[in-house]
Amino acid sequence: MKANLNQLTRAIESGNPDIRLYVLYGPDEAGARDIAARVARALGPDAERVDLEPALLKANPGRLADEAASMSLFGTARHIRVAGAGEESVAAATLLLSAERAGNPVVLLAPNAKATSALVKLATSDPRAMSCVFYVPEGGEADKIATSIAREQGLRTMGGTAARIALAAAGDRAVMTRELEKIALYLDAAPERPRELDDAALDAIGADLGDSEMSRAIDAAIGGGPVVLGDELARLAVAGVSPIPLLRQLVRRLMSLAELRAEIDNGANINSVIERVFFRERATTAAALRIWSAAKISDAVDRVRRAERATMAPSNAGTVLSDAAMLGVARMAARQRG
Repeated sequence: MKANLNQLTRAIESGNPDIRLYVLYGPDEAGARDIAARVARALGPDAERVDLEPALLKANPGRLADEAASMSLFGTARHIRVAGAGEESVAAATLLLSAERAGNPVVLLAPNAKATSALVKLATSDPRAMSCVFYVPEGGEADKIATSIAREQGLRTMGGTAARIALAAAGDRAVMTRELEKIALYLDAAPERPRELDDAALDAIGADLGDSEMSRAIDAAIGGGPVVLGDELARLAVAGVSPIPLLRQLVRRLMSLAELRAEIDNGANINSVIERVFFRERATTAAALRIWSAAKISDAVDRVRRAERATMAPSNAGTVLSDAAMLGVARMAARQRG
């Protein structure tokens, strides 16, 4: 069945035994992973997680149903997660839904799937499955998500604190959750003992980095300054900045650059195009448009998105992956600049 976020969350938290399969798809992979983590939390701290690769399911479609019906070696709850799922997982999902029994919930993370894909259609049409699309939250929507997460931690957002958290996390649900968990610990907040989250608390714990700090690193990346970028990344690391918001901000700048590049390639005047850019970014954007070609921008976006997925994967190398991707973009720009 097709579900919205509230329906999905209620089903997970209630431990609805009728739901065997959750298909979480769309470009906001971080948001989908945050919901996948809720499945684990709902099953308890001792729950066993089984990770399966899409290639394995393609070669052995019955493996998913077998794992869903198997008991944990330690007698605890278990759940199955498949990251990067796509059409190769349709046969496995079909067998799971048609199996006689399946006691363990299965989560398929399918960031590249569309509503028209066979996998999503299968989950949407079956009452034993739930499908939910995730888009990267922006503006007021991201603020509402921050407020909701804060409430779960026993925090009441005051003034513009929800917007500050959302901006610092670049709309990343998982990052917002981690930041708000730290703040709740700092304020000794919990659902049974709520605390107010005001600007003073944010300033005290240093929860938001400030958009200008990340912008300097992004400017260095798209402007072809790997040495400057290295210094900025080191400073951000000392500040304890998560790499995900930084990578997402870079993708947004590159996508904006791609749109402007397309207009110019179709005959638009560069000065007219630049007038629509946020004034603080005009100089760096104008310089970048003289460096980047449309094809290279596309390559850079792919590189950064791969780094984001790798950074969120289990047992990853963390900031090493994100730093390498950003420095790779800076070197691409430097080579084009000549």
